[in-house]
Amino acid sequence: MREPRWLPWARWIGLGFLSLFTLTPIYVMVTSAIKPLSDVQGDFHWLPTTISLRPFVDIWKTIPLARYFGNSLVVATVASLASVTVAIFAAYAISRFKFPGRRIFSVTVLSTQMFPGILFLLPLFMIFVNLSNVIGINLYGSLTGLIITYLTFSLPFSIWMLVGYFDSIPIALDEAAQVDGSGPIGALMRVVIPAAMPGIVAVTVYAFMTAWGEVLFASVMTDDSTRTLAVGLQGYATQNDVYWNQVMAASLVVSIPVVAGFLLLQRFLVQGLTAGAVK
Repeated sequence: MREPRWLPWARWIGLGFLSLFTLTPIYVMVTSAIKPLSDVQGDFHWLPTTISLRPFVDIWKTIPLARYFGNSLVVATVASLASVTVAIFAAYAISRFKFPGRRIFSVTVLSTQMFPGILFLLPLFMIFVNLSNVIGINLYGSLTGLIITYLTFSLPFSIWMLVGYFDSIPIALDEAAQVDGSGPIGALMRVVIPAAMPGIVAVTVYAFMTAWGEVLFASVMTDDSTRTLAVGLQGYATQNDVYWNQVMAASLVVSIPVVAGFLLLQRFLVQGLTAGAVK
């Protein structure tokens, strides 16, 4: 059936409005980051009357942004690597082996995604405090505790994603590797993981982005020395003033790792998400 002549124009108009809706906040953020504070707090102008790069210098002095940046980088990197490592072995076991409780475990892992994260805030807080008081393991206010917290969010989704991806890889590849002398772990390392690399990259990016931008748990589970970027940006708001130009400049700076990683890995990310969603 031939489509109407007006339909392509309607698509372009819709895409134009959608692009405008998406790019306008980014434009305001960029222009506000290169304005003096007096111009940001005064009447709004679409075009900056005065351009200044001073906010990009001051963001490192107003708050310890470098320390917050390092904390976020450590937490997000370790949490994503730990999540992917555990998810690979768990997903491989679910995909390739039949064991009692396999289906119940799979449903339980997936069902954890139906609960809002705030429900786990108080239980995790009490667990960390009691571990510190009873055993002496200090997880509250530490980067280790924050990494464990983020694992509770990213690990179930990572396992579910990789199970779907591993199921799409023919089991004949595992059997061929075992014929050549490899055991189950050898087949996983030499055959399955290289074949599933797009899915693994997608899961890694998801886990990293989840930990990088999380605010609620980071605001409760950290102190001044372990504060992350998402929480540290609140430091630009003082009792008397809000440095909006520095907030916008810092937001641009902290977005660079995520945006750069997404642009470099978007091919693997899209391929991994679509392949894992087929199942």
